[in-house]
Amino acid sequence: MVNMFVDGEWRTDAYELADDEGEFDREETTFRDRLGEEFPAESGRYHLYISRACPWAHGAVLVRSLMGLEESVSMDVVDPYRDERGWQFTPEKDGCTPDTVDGFDYLGEAYVAADPDYTGRVTVPVLWDTEEGTIVNNESIEVMRMLSTALDHLGNGVDLYPEGMRGEIDEAVDAIYDPINNGVYRAGFAGTQEAYERAVEELFDALDQWDAVLADQRYLVGDRLTLADLRLFATLVRFDQVYHTHFKCNRKLISQYDHLWPYLRDVYQVPGVAKTVNMDHIKEHYYTTHTDINPTGFVAVGPDLDFEAPHDRDRLPGDPPEALVGTS
Repeated sequence: MVNMFVDGEWRTDAYELADDEGEFDREETTFRDRLGEEFPAESGRYHLYISRACPWAHGAVLVRSLMGLEESVSMDVVDPYRDERGWQFTPEKDGCTPDTVDGFDYLGEAYVAADPDYTGRVTVPVLWDTEEGTIVNNESIEVMRMLSTALDHLGNGVDLYPEGMRGEIDEAVDAIYDPINNGVYRAGFAGTQEAYERAVEELFDALDQWDAVLADQRYLVGDRLTLADLRLFATLVRFDQVYHTHFKCNRKLISQYDHLWPYLRDVYQVPGVAKTVNMDHIKEHYYTTHTDINPTGFVAVGPDLDFEAPHDRDRLPGDPPEALVGTS
């Protein structure tokens, strides 16, 4: 069962993770406003609520870091362990923060502050308007796009969503979403053996396909780092430590791929990326929160991966985007 709000009331028996056929059923996000006339793109006005453990939130954090938006968009980090009350602020815990905007104890309080009759899950990332005291958007890819476009004038000049490439980038984002980004969850939360095997097959078919693509080009969309790479990176960096074991996506490790593994190291070594990865938070969240999958709550010890190892990706056509060099 999934914990969520129903008409503003917190429930622990709202709906099942899998549908009648055993397929993982991801609920659509609710807050889908955009920065613009109603929400002006101003420095210091917007705030991100994130979890270091969550791949969806990780994408927004990556954009914020690479574009140098830390001074313009503030951010708070919830506890990686999520109990039946949802994401919690525990500032005494390493790597976590208080809610510096409204002093909430739980992220769910922000949701009902934005909509007292809210029905839905409490998810991250959340883009919060500090002036209006409401949620602008909690759909991860839309938050990534808004930070990349509406707030680009506040950043360091890095362009992760070039106007002339947006169609190709969106196609790549869509192509990796269901089989890979969401595919690991479809496998991990499948309600039947058949649904699990179907998800795993589609997942590794897609990984094999992108491994082949990356044999001839440095990034997913040609010769520069884009939102598509950040989207894939957030799944790949978690794969061997979590998804391979915890979600039983164990046909192959990413570190066994000829091109995905050096590609993962290449992106990790882009200045500003490594600091966004907190593997302790990632492993604690998955292994201790999903007790239906891992009843003991034991956190897997390995594998021990060296993301800083040389990758030789610079020998492929195209160099890193010039604006990214020296970014911190």
